[in-house]
Amino acid sequence: MDKVQQDQPFQFNSCTTVFENLLKKEKGPETTMMFQYKKNHLCLVDNDQLPLIDLSSLTGAGSSSILEKERCKRQIIEASKQWGFFQVVNHGISNELLKKLNVEQMKLFRQPYDQKSSSNSFLSNTYRSGTPTPRNQFSWSEAFHIPLSDIRSGNSQNANNNNTLRSTIDEFAGTLSELALKIAQVLAENVGSDAKGLAGYFAENCSEETCYLRLNRYPPCPISSDQVFGLMPHTDSDFLTILYQDQVGGLQLLKDGRWVTVKPNPQYLIINIGDLFQAWSNDLYKSVEHRVMTNNKYERFSAAYFLCPSHDTVIRSKGGPPLYKKFSFGEFREQVQEDVRKLGRKVGLSRFLL
Repeated sequence: MDKVQQDQPFQFNSCTTVFENLLKKEKGPETTMMFQYKKNHLCLVDNDQLPLIDLSSLTGAGSSSILEKERCKRQIIEASKQWGFFQVVNHGISNELLKKLNVEQMKLFRQPYDQKSSSNSFLSNTYRSGTPTPRNQFSWSEAFHIPLSDIRSGNSQNANNNNTLRSTIDEFAGTLSELALKIAQVLAENVGSDAKGLAGYFAENCSEETCYLRLNRYPPCPISSDQVFGLMPHTDSDFLTILYQDQVGGLQLLKDGRWVTVKPNPQYLIINIGDLFQAWSNDLYKSVEHRVMTNNKYERFSAAYFLCPSHDTVIRSKGGPPLYKKFSFGEFREQVQEDVRKLGRKVGLSRFLL
């Protein structure tokens, strides 16, 4: 089996024929560019504008005054309003833990396909690959989609054989869970008049039973087609996402009609607003479209924490005359899944506008 076949996470799913056809269409010498950018989009390569926020005053990483804490909160709020994305440093997660996570991810994903996708493997039934129903665009990636409750309970099959992996992602997810709630509380305090009541909303509704961790791998991709992404353009359907990415990079976000490339930094985490927070805040905060580009030379690893409520949690717009009709998270997810099946794409919040 050659390298392309070994790296291809679609050998045994519905994407096989689609990608085989795209490979046959490839013409010309292999590109030497590190990233494949789509020709029909302007791309701002330098991300110096992307807000970088020091969270030490929130996480207790250093001594700070009340003024410094308020300044940090204001930066979080403004970044969420203007960008929907921001980078954070002094976030409370050690470099040692991040390095350990990266090592464990590599070991996990480099198992043979039949082992990691098997129902008898560690974290059974959490493995995903490619695009389940490919149409016009495709994702060249594989992932483990892991509920926090599965990590904490240790009920996954063969967990005893993977204690290092489970303890690492348990520590990582637990720290990110605390950070996500702190960020959500800051943002909630700026919405509406009942600041104290709104701040408790997330701790009440977003538990280990509903939040999850996603471990991602993007193999080297031999296809330079405009149809293929590491991860297709999308918005997140949760309240908040916290992302750790390795040094390879590939993440881009849409800002003022241009794709901004987020340069990786091993000391930073990336935080972005999801659809639920945009609706809950009555469009005060922005859920921004983003994507991951393919790379023809290097594999990329990332890990994302998603702050989600239970399916029966009702989302109501706060802070003014509502722009959206109230809906449950379950209803929102069902509508997204139906649109993807019928249209091949997510429609999202516009379905729920008043």
